[in-house]
Amino acid sequence: MFTVLGFLLTLGVLIVVHEYGHYRVARWCGVRVLRFSVGFGPVLWRRQRSHAHTEFTLSAVPLGGYVRMLDQREAPVPPHEQSQAFDTQPVWRRAAIVAAGPSVNLLLAVVLYAAAHLVGTQEPAPVLSSPAPGTLAAAAGLRPGDWVEAVSVPGSDEWRDIASLTELRWIVTQAVLDGEDLRLRLSEGSGVHRHEAVLALSTLEAGEVDDAVVRRIGLGPAFMPPVIGEPAADGPAARAGLREGDEVLSIDGQPVADTVALLERVRGYADASAGPMHWVVERGGSRLELAVQPRLVHDAGRRMGRIDAPVGGGARMVTVQLDPLAALTRGAQRTVEMATLSVRMLGRMVTGEASLRNLSGPLTIGDYAGQAIQRGPSYYLAFLAMVSVSLGVLNLLPLPMLDGGHLMYYLFEGVTGRPVSDLWHKWLQRGGAFLLLLMMTIALSNDVARLLGLQ
Repeated sequence: MFTVLGFLLTLGVLIVVHEYGHYRVARWCGVRVLRFSVGFGPVLWRRQRSHAHTEFTLSAVPLGGYVRMLDQREAPVPPHEQSQAFDTQPVWRRAAIVAAGPSVNLLLAVVLYAAAHLVGTQEPAPVLSSPAPGTLAAAAGLRPGDWVEAVSVPGSDEWRDIASLTELRWIVTQAVLDGEDLRLRLSEGSGVHRHEAVLALSTLEAGEVDDAVVRRIGLGPAFMPPVIGEPAADGPAARAGLREGDEVLSIDGQPVADTVALLERVRGYADASAGPMHWVVERGGSRLELAVQPRLVHDAGRRMGRIDAPVGGGARMVTVQLDPLAALTRGAQRTVEMATLSVRMLGRMVTGEASLRNLSGPLTIGDYAGQAIQRGPSYYLAFLAMVSVSLGVLNLLPLPMLDGGHLMYYLFEGVTGRPVSDLWHKWLQRGGAFLLLLMMTIALSNDVARLLGLQ
């Protein structure tokens, strides 16, 4: 239900805004708009605005929309109305009308990101968990419980404060794609025992940030203390005497810093003949020593231990909220970053440096929209902003049938003084339709693969 609602709401808002950009600028340029349609196909609802000579419609297929303007290429136009036809306008006016749609999508993204930061979100604090051995995080000397206060690039004196783990991951993603190392300012608690470390991200030479790259970086989940949840009845944890709320201090004489380290120790138990593990836990201010014998299971061809009890005391959360001016500034910054990242990834997919699996279609959008709606208004606003950026960037691509393709036509006309010939226009439109159909097919197949767990 939330998936369908989220998809329709997301697409509806962004389509209306996009087409309204075309409509508004066309009216400002003196061009008559005959129809403003949300959706394609049979008309379900219509309303005529006589003073503007525009028909507003809602159509049956809600996968797009269009603005139809008076145009001599589509139907004869009386001589006294030719000044209001789109095709009779100077090149700069036609270009402005076409560019208005994606431009409004990008402006909307700024407003939506700003609104999300004004409302505020609950996000994990930028506290690191145990890095896996052999990762860049481990090589940099990062430790569980390190609080990332700020980041910078090596050699720079400009630091960017980090408000949450989500923001840190976003910056790491950009640094990977830029091929830059990242300098971190860390503390054992906010402002205590400050030190610095460098993530050597430039050694990855990654075209995209996929699961393999994320694992090599080693920034795992948010830090959580190694606290035991309610053990299952008659499971290894219950038989050993573990209780809900016990904090694990050490296993077999080795300190346990966080939930990640605890899980690794339990999963690493693969030989029952070794006997039980020696645990030291804290309960109600007292230390207890317990013998814990995990049960062995096979998972993905690997033997590992299980204690049949949830672990993790919950991540520390922070409220990320900005004042209006800071929120607007951050909204503009995030829109530019997202647009740049989108263009860069599209370019790398074209050159083969990044996988086409990064393309997403309507099923993924609907799924993520539903999740964002359930998480709260600020999350949905940020999601809506991200999709708005993607829609704006996609429509500016220089492909026939997209706004960017029409802008290329007008650029050619502005430089040469003559429009693209009908023959070239026909073949370019066909080529553009083929490319768009191919992109949609790949995106939809990726959606299906994700839903089936094949990606």
